[in-house]
Amino acid sequence: MDAWSASKRPWRACRSSLAKPTALLCTPLSSEACASGHPFAMHRLPFDPPRVMSHIEDRLRVLGLVLPQPMQAPGGIKLPFQAVRIVGRRALISGHGPQNPDGTIALPTGKVGGDLTIEQGYAAARLTALAILGSLHRALGDLDRIAAWTRLFGMVNSARGFNRQPAVINGASDLILELFGPEVGAHSRSAVGMAELPFDIPVEIEGEVELRS
Repeated sequence: MDAWSASKRPWRACRSSLAKPTALLCTPLSSEACASGHPFAMHRLPFDPPRVMSHIEDRLRVLGLVLPQPMQAPGGIKLPFQAVRIVGRRALISGHGPQNPDGTIALPTGKVGGDLTIEQGYAAARLTALAILGSLHRALGDLDRIAAWTRLFGMVNSARGFNRQPAVINGASDLILELFGPEVGAHSRSAVGMAELPFDIPVEIEGEVELRS
């Protein structure tokens, strides 16, 4: 049997496998077939299927929002803990503050009700939610893995006498509900006032989500 005839069966098997995406265009033919100038003699070719954007990533893009890089603590301060700790189907989220896209602390800083207005505090809480989403994306690889937002704990750096903390933390809650909808995005929440927060940030938020099995 010549090299061409001997290679017909391998080619048929290979051709049928092209019905599904594969990392190979065809399995290598025998050395005799290659030497004979077989028209289908070829090397392995890389095939990278197009990346499918997740639903939440698509929503972020539509809203013109960018997930920030990991936080850059000022002054080289060491932060020896995980931004997100996954335990079974739970993802525990450490406290986050408002960040710029490069991971630096977003301005303005200071106390809401003194240095910042409620509207500025709301914007800071929204940026804090984006920072949380950035950490979750790095930990999970896909924000669509989130089955439910279970809890947010919001802390507001408050001027003396300021008591509108819920209106400030709404900036985070509103974004989560906008992105994830009323079922997945629904969450329990606390919003409390603090005399001080790290690095004089106006808002710090921690939380927890449940993951899909």
